[in-house]
Amino acid sequence: LIYDVIDASGDFYIGHSTKDSRSLMNVTFNCKSDELNAKFLEESKKQGMDGLKGHRSVGGLRASIYNAMSQEGCKALADFMKDFAQRNG
Repeated sequence: LIYDVIDASGDFYIGHSTKDSRSLMNVTFNCKSDELNAKFLEESKKQGMDGLKGHRSVGGLRASIYNAMSQEGCKALADFMKDFAQRNG
């Protein structure tokens, strides 16, 4: 779901990995600017989505999808990402 949003975003979201090297557990990406990354983190936190800040050595954004993350949680993030891109693209 989340990679589908990244791929369909028209370069609003830019993935860190090539398609053949993508992790199923950690989806790493950036918005098209550092300012939008900061806004994404701020707005997603208000929606109850915390912990999306990328690793300190890489930066950007990271969705960690481990066993405790439900399908509904992934869908909620994907829906937020679509809405955020539409409002800020």
